[in-house]
Amino acid sequence: PPPAPPKFLHRHLYVTSALTLSIVLVGGLTRLTESGLSITEWNLVTGTLPPIGAKAWQEEFEKYKGTPEFEILNKWMGVDDFKRIYYMEWGHRLLGRVIGLTFLLPLPFYLRHPYFTSSAARFRRNFLPLLGIGALIGAQGALGWYMVKSGLTYDDLRTANPSNPTPRVSQYRLAAHMGLAFLVGLLAFRGGLVAQMERAIITNARAPPSLSPEPSVRRMRIAVAACTGLVFTTAMSGAFVAGLDAGLIYNEFPKMGEGIVPPTKELFDPRYERGRGETWRNFFDNPTLVQFDHRVLATSSFIAVAVLKHLPHMRFFKPLSKQTLKALNYAAYALIAQVTLGISTLIYLVPVPLAAAHQLGSCVLLATLVFAGTTLKKP
Repeated sequence: PPPAPPKFLHRHLYVTSALTLSIVLVGGLTRLTESGLSITEWNLVTGTLPPIGAKAWQEEFEKYKGTPEFEILNKWMGVDDFKRIYYMEWGHRLLGRVIGLTFLLPLPFYLRHPYFTSSAARFRRNFLPLLGIGALIGAQGALGWYMVKSGLTYDDLRTANPSNPTPRVSQYRLAAHMGLAFLVGLLAFRGGLVAQMERAIITNARAPPSLSPEPSVRRMRIAVAACTGLVFTTAMSGAFVAGLDAGLIYNEFPKMGEGIVPPTKELFDPRYERGRGETWRNFFDNPTLVQFDHRVLATSSFIAVAVLKHLPHMRFFKPLSKQTLKALNYAAYALIAQVTLGISTLIYLVPVPLAAAHQLGSCVLLATLVFAGTTLKKP
């Protein structure tokens, strides 16, 4: 038989995925508590420790005093108030370092295992994807600093978002930062599922899963992939809602004001066209249209996943394996929870616990869909 994956591999990837899920939650809390701009520098090594002693804290506070966020929003703050937001951002950055080390440290040991090195083909198939995830983790750290930098000076604010230079990070960079975190977590999760399945089959821990006839599996793969893409797009639109504080307007559902669709003049406002007639900017800069887009995408995702759940009962898609049916059940439960959290977050004016749970819920829903897709993979 071919070499089985190392016993530790799927656990390693699951831990990486869980840590990434946790940093998405911590990142959401950092944004919701407006702590993300409290650290004005990026020091990969020396930044591992927080300031020690009153003098060091005062020096950090003086740096923060030079930011637009302090001058416009937080002039009331003293050092003790500053410490609270500093520790939130510091914890977020520290967790990022932990994820990087947790993922990278075992990689040299894998190079001694035949699953990765018994042939050039195995190296390309099994080890290069791990290097890809490692590269994405590194890129995620760099992108995080690029995001924070967009809110540290008035010039950065005007460059990142000329139509609304409010003291906050660019919603474009926030969406990219969050999207890359989702991608890392989902790739690690899928890699763990595949490694666990391969090891179970090769070591005879269980028989290969019984898949449906190929046409049924192929149709279901396409359906799952389409739903996963739609839910991911919805989550990214949610990042724009968060970045623009668009959840603080139209706090009702399903209406937005007097109707389901707000007035056209609010959806397409010339103020967001940057003086260049760029109407498309409204889709990313205008809080009203951004929230409306998120509602449309969320409703579409709800319908799509609900239909996906019932596809196995249709003649063209059955029979499917028990694992696939189980994964689709999980997706349905996650979908109901996510929609409930989203509507509650909006109606109750974006309280921190609900908003953080809603962001976490999008990760869980995507993970269930990735699980469903993986169960349709050929062993």
